[in-house]
Amino acid sequence: MPSAGLSSRRAVQLTALLALTVFYAAQLAGALLPNVPVFIVASVAGLTLDLYLTHQQPGLLALLGKVRFDVTTRQLLRDMLIVIGLVRIPDVPPDIERPLTLLLLAAYATHFLCQAVAQLVRRSRTLPILTRNIDASALHLTIAPPRLLARQPSRRLLRFSIPGTLGLMLSAGLASELWGILGVGLSIALSLGGAVYLGTWMLPKKRHANEQRTLEWLDKWLAKYKPTVGMYFSGGTTSAYQANMWLSTLDQLDGNPIIVLRERFMVQKIEATDVPIICIPKVAHLMHLEHSTLKVLLHPANSGKTSQVLRIPTIKHAFINHGESDKLSSCNPYAKAYDEVWVAGPAARERYQLADIGVDDRDVVEVGRPQLSPIEPSKGAPQGAYTTVLYAPTWEGWTNDPGNTSVILAGENIVRALLADPGVRLLYKPHPMTGSVDPRAGAANARIQAMIAEAGAKRSGPRPGPEAAAELERRTRELDELTTTAFRNGADEVEKMMLQSTPEKGRAGRVAAATAAWEAAYWASFPEWEHQIVTGPRPAIYTCFNQADLLISDVSSVVSDYLTSEKPYAVANTSGLSEEDFRAGFPTVRAAAILSPDAAEIPALLESVRNPAKDSLAAARSELKVHLLGPAEPPSMARFNQAAIDLCASTDARNERVARRTNEIPGQRETEAQEAAEEAELEAPPNGGALSDSEEADQVTA
Repeated sequence: MPSAGLSSRRAVQLTALLALTVFYAAQLAGALLPNVPVFIVASVAGLTLDLYLTHQQPGLLALLGKVRFDVTTRQLLRDMLIVIGLVRIPDVPPDIERPLTLLLLAAYATHFLCQAVAQLVRRSRTLPILTRNIDASALHLTIAPPRLLARQPSRRLLRFSIPGTLGLMLSAGLASELWGILGVGLSIALSLGGAVYLGTWMLPKKRHANEQRTLEWLDKWLAKYKPTVGMYFSGGTTSAYQANMWLSTLDQLDGNPIIVLRERFMVQKIEATDVPIICIPKVAHLMHLEHSTLKVLLHPANSGKTSQVLRIPTIKHAFINHGESDKLSSCNPYAKAYDEVWVAGPAARERYQLADIGVDDRDVVEVGRPQLSPIEPSKGAPQGAYTTVLYAPTWEGWTNDPGNTSVILAGENIVRALLADPGVRLLYKPHPMTGSVDPRAGAANARIQAMIAEAGAKRSGPRPGPEAAAELERRTRELDELTTTAFRNGADEVEKMMLQSTPEKGRAGRVAAATAAWEAAYWASFPEWEHQIVTGPRPAIYTCFNQADLLISDVSSVVSDYLTSEKPYAVANTSGLSEEDFRAGFPTVRAAAILSPDAAEIPALLESVRNPAKDSLAAARSELKVHLLGPAEPPSMARFNQAAIDLCASTDARNERVARRTNEIPGQRETEAQEAAEEAELEAPPNGGALSDSEEADQVTA
């Protein structure tokens, strides 16, 4: 159970913190009494515990860092107590205390010298842009220095302090300065050697192109590649799915597509694709896109940094969203900032008209949902002995609306009712952001998973043979080899950029085939009666659709996407509205069975799924599918591609008109763009709003 694991982790952290306090107290007592055995044991035990915490308890380290009791402070306190011990222990000659203390100070000086060099090296290896799927060999990229030296100051200090601490303990126990000099001297040599070795990355042979040369290279690459349509994305660590759902669509567009990112960490969160990826963190550098052939940028999400790219007048922008639903977030007033808003079907067009947020109906373009092609159509009643039900609730959102997610008010009742039916196989796939705003949603999600695990433990039946597990393992290995790049532990973003060069020709097709094979092997590895909790990126939601005979969800884009199959679906009504008002207010539920918070409708719902003659909503689903997603012909991909071609043509026409008007004032556009970039830089938050590098901080929050 998740709660049990959390309690266990907190118990370990509390025990470690208590032990750390005891060791410091014992070290102080051993030094003041003095008691040599207690002093030595406490000193060594404290260092050993700190090494354990550094590797096994990063959460506790982060907490200690917040109260200014970080690794450097703890090691400094430990060494200060050692000096006190050397002064207080009668058998230690007074004439050896001073040289050992001076050597100890020298060890700290070399540590901070190494840290200064590491900082210089890290800065020198921070490029103004990052790329994937692009040959950047002209930038002379090199491998990263050892992570221990360059990006882990805490671990480096502790490890390099081991010889010094042991040597000083031997000097205290044996009353001889030799061991202390040797131990601390070795610590000094390690830090000094590390600084010298790191310094070699500042030499011309290991230095890559500087900022100016890198930006010049970017301009040359853009001129050679001639991008036409791009996807622009900025977001947090859990939002990459919003961009990933559009990768296959972007890859099928006519012309030369690219992906433009703003956060460095996002480069590795974008899934396998052959489309070139450029990360441009600074808004001033973003303006290099203006002088390229890029004509259109597609936006799957709104973010604070979207306004920065909207300043580029030579590019037109279309909002494509990452999913459509009846929630207010699908009609954000920000949409009127774009040149066009691309929606799936007539329902979304009507939604914008009713919202009255300033989006001109002439700017709304119906393109369908091209990424829904993998969803299989309904095959009628359940084919096997079990009815597979997919419960895929959305998250709680930012508005504290009880109707956003069913997890809090109805989730446990829905799951309990489904588990009570022996003929149901439950697939539970919660939204990845569940519990990120409201702790009650996270707690309910944990309880639901515990309920499913408990019910699954009580079931039994025939299982696939070991060959099924072996096949899944083989397919997983093949897919991982195609979709991930193997990096060594010490690789930094520059080394990863060097390794993620131009992809092999035809990789996208091989990835699609490997994904399909993996999905088949995944479902074949489980018995048909076993409940499943799906929380990772694999299997994707669409392959879960294909397994399901019935979907239960909330008012979300999941419902609209599932309608492609025309299979039965139900929506939980936790809004407090009557069923009549609920259906009237949310068009996506017009063809759905409505569940009350107590989920009393589940038995009748399951009966209608198993007996299509009792399914009174089949015709409504077929009609609503067209209303939400648009017509089947022409195909959605064709409509999406044509919308991109038309908007590119509109961009060309606009740029030609501007060029004719400004032809008599050469350089005016460049001046205006530079002024816009400088203004945006002043308005941007510190560090451009980007997240800090966790490796540089050398601490990971639990």
